[in-house]
Amino acid sequence: MGKEQYQMRVKGEYVESSEIADIVVTTTMTGKQVFVRDLATVRDTIKDLSLDEKINRQDGARIIISKQTGANTVAIARQVKAQMERIQKTLPPDIETTLIRDGSEEIVNAINGLTSSIFYALLFVVLVVLVFLGNWRSTVIIALTIPISLVTSFIYLLIADSSLNIISLASLTVAIGMVVDDAIVVLENISKHIDRGENPREAAICATNEVWTSVIATTLVLVAVFVPLTMLPGMMGIFMKELGWIVTIVVCVSTTAAITLIPMLSSKILKERPFFFKKEDEEAWNTKREHGLYHRTVERAFDAIDAGYANLLRWCLGHKRLTMIIAFAFFIVTLLPLMTGTIGLDFMKEQDNGSISVSAELQRGTRIEETLKTARHMEDDIYSILGEDVLVVSTSAGSNDDAGFAALFNSTTNNKISMTVRCTKKYDRDESIFEMQEKLRKCFAEYPELVTFQVSQGGMMGGGSNNSLSVEIYGYDFDQTTAFTNELKRRVEENVPGARDTRISRDEDRAELKITFDKQKLAYHGLNGSTVAMYVRNRVNGMAAGYLKEDGEEYNIVVRLREEYRSSITDIEEMSIPTMTGSIIKLNEVAKVEEYWCPPTIERKNRQRYLTLTVMPFKTSLQELAQNVQKEIDQMGVPADIHVDLAGNYKDQQDSSRDMLMLGLLIVMLVYIVMASQFESFAKPFIIMFSIPFAISGVVLMMFFTGQNLDMIGLLGLILLVGIVVKNGIVLVDYINLMRERGIALNEAIALSGKSRLRPVLMTAFTTILGMIPMATSKAEGSEMWTTMGLVVIGGLTVSTFVTLIVVPVLYGVFNRKGDIEKKEKERKKFVFMNIQLDEND
Repeated sequence: MGKEQYQMRVKGEYVESSEIADIVVTTTMTGKQVFVRDLATVRDTIKDLSLDEKINRQDGARIIISKQTGANTVAIARQVKAQMERIQKTLPPDIETTLIRDGSEEIVNAINGLTSSIFYALLFVVLVVLVFLGNWRSTVIIALTIPISLVTSFIYLLIADSSLNIISLASLTVAIGMVVDDAIVVLENISKHIDRGENPREAAICATNEVWTSVIATTLVLVAVFVPLTMLPGMMGIFMKELGWIVTIVVCVSTTAAITLIPMLSSKILKERPFFFKKEDEEAWNTKREHGLYHRTVERAFDAIDAGYANLLRWCLGHKRLTMIIAFAFFIVTLLPLMTGTIGLDFMKEQDNGSISVSAELQRGTRIEETLKTARHMEDDIYSILGEDVLVVSTSAGSNDDAGFAALFNSTTNNKISMTVRCTKKYDRDESIFEMQEKLRKCFAEYPELVTFQVSQGGMMGGGSNNSLSVEIYGYDFDQTTAFTNELKRRVEENVPGARDTRISRDEDRAELKITFDKQKLAYHGLNGSTVAMYVRNRVNGMAAGYLKEDGEEYNIVVRLREEYRSSITDIEEMSIPTMTGSIIKLNEVAKVEEYWCPPTIERKNRQRYLTLTVMPFKTSLQELAQNVQKEIDQMGVPADIHVDLAGNYKDQQDSSRDMLMLGLLIVMLVYIVMASQFESFAKPFIIMFSIPFAISGVVLMMFFTGQNLDMIGLLGLILLVGIVVKNGIVLVDYINLMRERGIALNEAIALSGKSRLRPVLMTAFTTILGMIPMATSKAEGSEMWTTMGLVVIGGLTVSTFVTLIVVPVLYGVFNRKGDIEKKEKERKKFVFMNIQLDEND
C-alpha cells in the first residue's frame, strides 16, 4: 500500500462460545437465514462424568511413569522424584503431588536388606574363626581372604556389564560363608603343626601339602554344582545365571588364596612355639598357657568334644549295624512331613511390599453415581480397619474412553472400582500385609451391592502375584465356556480351603446394538457401509467439528444429537441418512438394528478362544491348591469340546521343578565323577555322598518347625547343599586315607582322623550356617524371596554335618574292611607260586 508492504492475515477463529450460535447454517427459499441457535443448543461445558479419581478422599489425577526396556528402575525413580519436587514449587498452593506407588522402593529395600545380611555374615564368620582358633593373628589371615575373593566378583560384574542388584548381592551372601572354608582347613592344619614344635615356614609347607588335594577336590565339587546353574532354562535360569558365575568365581579365587596366600601369610605372621633348653622353663610356659582364659574355657571344651567324638566313633565302629539302622530310621521319619503333604510346594514367596490392590464390581448397568457411593464407603472401611498403617488410598471408579496407556492394563466400566492402598513398612506395623488383606476381604464380603471383589497383593498397574494358580478353559462357544467357568468358580470358593480372590478374566456379556446392512439397498441408494456407519457414529458419539481457543487453550467443538434423540433403538432406526442424489432416507430402510449380548473382549492363545480362572492361595501351598482345584474339575466332568489346563505360576513351578530335578541329577553325577577321579575309587565317593540324603532330612525338619513351604528358591538351596555337605566328607575321608597310608589300623585311623578333623569340619559348617542366618531372618522388604534358601541351607547343613560325622566314618569302615580282605586274598594268590605261607593276621 503506497510504498509500504504489509502481510495479510485473515482471522476467523471464535473468541466466545456464544459466537457459534450465530453461525448461519443455510438460507431458506424465502431468503430467511437459519442459524445454529435455531437448530441446536450451544453449551460451554465439560464432558459428562464417567471416571472418578480420588486420592486420600480428594479429587486427583494419576500419572503412570514407566521405564524403557533395559533402563535402571532406581535411577529413573530418583530422577522423577527430583523433577516432581521442582514441579511442586511451580504448582498452585491447593495442588499437591502424592506418591501412590514406587516400584524402586522394593528394589532399594531388598538391596539394603541384603547389604546388611552380608555385613552380619562377615561379622559372624570372623567371630567363628576367632572362637575356634583363639588367635587374633590367625583370624586376621582368614579375614584377608574374604575381601580378596569378593573383589573378584565385582570385576566379573564389570566385565559382564552387570550391577549390584538383588541377585548379585544374594550371591555374595551365599558365597561369603564358603570363601573361608578352604582357608580354615589349611590354616587349622598349619596351626597344629606349629603346636607340635615346627617353625611357621616348615609348618606352612608340610601342612599345606597334607590337605591341598582335598581343598582342590572340594572346590571342584562346588564348581560342578554352581556352573550348571548358569545353563538352567526358563525363568529360574534368568535368576540363577549370575548366582552360578559369582559363586564359582569366588570359591575358585578363595581356593587359590588358601593354598598360596594363606601359607605365605602364616609363615610371616604366625609365631612359632618357643624352644626351651630347660625342662622347667617349658613346664612353666605350659602352665602359664593352660591357666589362660581361652585355654581354660574354650580350648578345654573343644578338647573334651574332640575326645568324646573319638570315643563315640569307636563305639559306632563297634556297632556298625545298629548305627546304620538308627540313621536309616531317622531319615525315613524325617520324610513323613513331606510325604503326608504337611510341607507344600510354592513357586515364589509373596513379598510384603506394603501395597494392597482392591478391585470390585457392582451390578451390571449401575450408574456411576451409585458406584461412587460404594467407593466412598469402601474407603471409609479401609481407613477404619487398617488405621494408622494406611498412607495413601487411590481410587478409580467408572470408565474413560480416553484412558490411553493405562487402559491396556485395566478394564474400566461404570460399575467397577479399582483401589490401590499403600501402607507403612512391614517392620513398622504389627500385622503382615496378608493379614490386612484378609481383614478387608471379610469386610467387603458383607457388602450386598458387590457382585464380586478381589483383595490381592499390590503390584505394578494395580496388582500382581508370584504365587497364583491360573485355570485356562479353552472352547469356541462363549456361553458354554462361561457357564463352565462360573460353575467351577462357585465350587472352588465353596469347597477348596485356602482359595482366595477367585477371578474370571472374561467380563460379563455387555448389551450392544448391532446394525446389519442390506447391501442391495445400500447399492440402490449409492451408499456404502462405512459412510452410513460414519453418519451414525457422528450423531451418537459426536463429531469434532473444530476447536475453540480461549486463553491459550484449545477445546473441541463437538456436534451430536441431543440425548433424547439417541437413547433408544427407535431413535437409531429413525436417523436420517443423505443419499448421493440429495434425498433423505431413514436408517431402517437400509439396515436392521438389533440388540444382543456379547463378551467385551475375546482372548486367544495358540489361536484358540479361552478364558482364565485365577485363584490365590491363603495359608496353603500352591501345589495343594492346584491338587484340590483339579479334584473339583474331575468331579464336575469336562465337556468334550472344552479343554482345561492348569497354568500360570503353577505351570512355571512344575516346569522349574522338572528342570531342578534334572539339574540335581546332573550335579550329583558331576560331583561323583570329580570325587572318583580325586580318590581313584568308586566306593569312597559313594561313602561321602551318603551324607546328601541327611541334608534332605534337615531341610524337611527346618520347613516343618518353621511352618514354611518349599519354593523354587528353596529347591535351589537344596541343590546347592549337594556341593556344600560333601565338602566336609571329602576333608574327613582324605585325612582317613592319610592315616591309613601311615600304617594305622582301620578303626583307630578313623577315630584319630575324626578327632583331628572335627574342628575344621565344624568351623566350615558354622561359617556357612551363620553366614546364612542374616538371610533367613531378615525382615527387610523383599527378603521373603531369599528367606527359604537361607532356611534350607541352615537346616540341611546342620543335620547333615552332625549326622554324617557318624555315618560317613562308619560306612568307610564297612567298605574298607571288605577291601582289606580282598587285598590280602589278592596278595595270597600272587605269591602262591613261591609256596609262601602268609599268616592270617598279616
